[in-house]
Amino acid sequence: MVNNAGISKDTLLLRLKPDEINQIIDTNLKGCMLVTQALSRNFLRAENVSIVNMSSIVGLMGNASQAAYAASKAGMIGFSKSVAKELASRNVRCNVICPGFIQTEMTEALNEKAKEEYSKSIPLARFGTATEVANLTSFLLSQASSYMTGEVIKVDGGLYM
Repeated sequence: MVNNAGISKDTLLLRLKPDEINQIIDTNLKGCMLVTQALSRNFLRAENVSIVNMSSIVGLMGNASQAAYAASKAGMIGFSKSVAKELASRNVRCNVICPGFIQTEMTEALNEKAKEEYSKSIPLARFGTATEVANLTSFLLSQASSYMTGEVIKVDGGLYM
């Protein structure tokens, strides 16, 4: 299973409305929790179960104007580690991917100057691709990663090291 839902509202914390906070937390964190909980009983009876939760590099390092998004993605990391510990005895694995700046609709909304500035802070000097994230996801879902659980893996071009 891959939990990949995510929204953001980039604004200063002082301007963030309570309903915007709820929407971000509900989509990014609560949705992941409820789907995982709903399927957990079936996972216990299955073989070779792998859960991959898509967090964000922002969940590890924070980012100005993204307090609610950062909190939701950081919460997903803690949730995933707890799930990994709870379900490991039944051979259910749970890992987290923390993408950095990836070429998606979300980053397309950034203006060109912002993209250039962000690229300067990435050692590989570019945004990643959805294929690069998908390749890591495929690995974590496969038996090639059968001895990995509770891991948080960054795919960020070296942005956060």
